[in-house]
Amino acid sequence: MSESALPVYFRLFNEIGIIEQLSRALFEARLPPGFVLPQFSVLNHLVRVKDGQTPMALARAFQVPKTSMAHSLSVLESAALIEFRPNPKDGRSKLVYITEAGRTFRQSAIDALEPDIARIAATIPPERAAELLPGLEALRKFLDTDRDN
Repeated sequence: MSESALPVYFRLFNEIGIIEQLSRALFEARLPPGFVLPQFSVLNHLVRVKDGQTPMALARAFQVPKTSMAHSLSVLESAALIEFRPNPKDGRSKLVYITEAGRTFRQSAIDALEPDIARIAATIPPERAAELLPGLEALRKFLDTDRDN
C-alpha cells in the first residue's frame, strides 16, 4: 500500500465511526424505553441473515463476549421478542428464534425512523444513497471475511 493511501482509509474509517455514533444515538432515541441498538441488531440479524442460531454463533457474528450477548438475549426473551428452542443437533445447546412479536417490534422500530429518514433524504437523495451502497457493502464483506486475520 502506498503511503498516500493511508490517509484516505483513515478518513473513511473515521467518517464511518462518526456516522455509527450519530446513527446509533438517533436510532436508540426511537426505540421503546429499555431497549438499545444491540438488541434491535440481534432481531434484525435473525430476520436478515438467519433465524435459529446458537447464542455463541450470535456472539461471534457480533464480535461481542458471550456474556454481552447473553444479556441482550435475556432482555429480548423477557419481552417475548425471541424464544429459545432445543438444538436438535446438540442437546446441550439452544437455538434462538425471533417471535412474531419480535418481527413486529423490528418493523415498528424501522418505521419509527421514517421522519428522520425523510430529513436525511431531503439532503442526500435516495439515488445518492444507493450509489454509496455498493462500496460500503464491499468494504463490509471484506472486513467480515478478514476479521480473523
